[in-house]
Amino acid sequence: MYLNIDAGTMNPLEHGEVFVTEDGMETDQDLGHYERFLNRDLHRYNYITLGQIYYDVINKERQLGYGGKCIEGHIHIPQEIIKRVKETAEKDNVDILLIEVGGTVGEYQNVMFYEAIRRMKQKERDNVFLIHLVYLIIPPFLGEMKSKPAQASIYELYKLGLQPNFIICRSEKEIDEKRKNTISFNTGIKKENIIAAFDVDTIYRIPEVLKRQNLDTKLLKEMGIRPKSKPDTKWGKFIEKIDKSKGSVKIAITGKYFSSGNFSLEDSYVCVIEAIKHAAWHLNLKPEIHWFDVERMENKKERKKMEEELLTMDGVIVPQGWGSRGVEGMLKVVELVRRNKIPYLGLCFGMQMAVIEFARNSLRLKGANSEEVDPKTPYPVIHIMPNQKEYLAKKQYGGTIRLGAWPCILKGNTILKNSYKKYSPHRIENSTVMERHRHRYEFNNDYITKMKEKGLVISGVSPDGKLVEAVELPRKTHPFFVGTQFHPEYKSRPVDPHPIFIEFIKACKKIA
Repeated sequence: MYLNIDAGTMNPLEHGEVFVTEDGMETDQDLGHYERFLNRDLHRYNYITLGQIYYDVINKERQLGYGGKCIEGHIHIPQEIIKRVKETAEKDNVDILLIEVGGTVGEYQNVMFYEAIRRMKQKERDNVFLIHLVYLIIPPFLGEMKSKPAQASIYELYKLGLQPNFIICRSEKEIDEKRKNTISFNTGIKKENIIAAFDVDTIYRIPEVLKRQNLDTKLLKEMGIRPKSKPDTKWGKFIEKIDKSKGSVKIAITGKYFSSGNFSLEDSYVCVIEAIKHAAWHLNLKPEIHWFDVERMENKKERKKMEEELLTMDGVIVPQGWGSRGVEGMLKVVELVRRNKIPYLGLCFGMQMAVIEFARNSLRLKGANSEEVDPKTPYPVIHIMPNQKEYLAKKQYGGTIRLGAWPCILKGNTILKNSYKKYSPHRIENSTVMERHRHRYEFNNDYITKMKEKGLVISGVSPDGKLVEAVELPRKTHPFFVGTQFHPEYKSRPVDPHPIFIEFIKACKKIA
């Protein structure tokens, strides 16, 4: 509902992690969850913001696309929303198009979207169905579930001319029959269409929670669609793996985007967290994720304590990041795990940190750095590409970085190539994989020869050989030390874990 064109320029602490689609759209993290649950790639047209809608309407008006008419928000904005919805259904060629309307009922900024839905419902009554998510509170001082706020939310929908077909009740505990009866009596929603969605130990159990209440068959019946004769069993097998997991694996995520006062905001690294879970469960392990603020490593009093804590971890990940804050702390983390042979996975910024640390401590290039962190560094082992300099000079920040899926050629007998061949042969073709990117700075090829001489392996490059996509240390010198300029976490799925994360978790637990 925001006026941003996309999520790319938003601070992760404010809005959570940015997800990138195969075709390069920077979206909310929600779209990543949809990809994981559906086990399919989604596209830029699957993500609509109010900013995009206004932008398209204004551009169309400037080009006389409305034939000189007076453009009015309450008329033309909902029209554009409906147009985008229908175009998405046609492009995806789907039987069912699920649209999530963000925010809550009653928010001023949502009005145009609700009006678009009302018009669609009015015109195509038998093709538009509403599922309204409400939250049932249990005040601790009462210990009793209260449904009044949920009822008020449903009333607000009625005022907008919308009546839900189903109500999904989010709550700490499962809604009871008494409150189902109350909501049904006071709102007119059929009791059998009031569905519980209570807290579970993992979000991946939600489909089976909904299925036990026959939401799938009820919804299909409401739509007039016959269920498939053979349901997919992959999800059930995935849940069985979660239940059968016995041992545990302790993974440290050392970043700078999760501290907000006294709280940790896990939303900043959602894809990384989920990719760890997928791989751990695949190997019948329970993931234990530990958070480490890298800025602690820049404080002498805190550093020793954090180093002691990190040495108890089975593996360490340095995830994505931007700017100079916390960089020296990240480099201390990389040095610690490299010297102590703790399995390490560097993702995008994390790969760049691995390169900088290697340059400083193995090549003895004092002051080596990224131009993003220190534009005056004497050894810019990570530098900016010429076309990116032009964007920055013009302050063209949004949507100009290297985005979306790009081909990567996997080299030789490397950890990277072997992991793809062993665990995801469907992802690799003629030594080439397609992986998603989101970055502006690159490995500086002027230092390739020196780094190779000191033992750094270039395990992935672009097809033209100009861009370094992945680096690693040989297994004979380190159990697992891999950095990727791309983001493998974006393409990890519950029923299809990413091979790099599988190999990383195996190294963490010393599994052959």
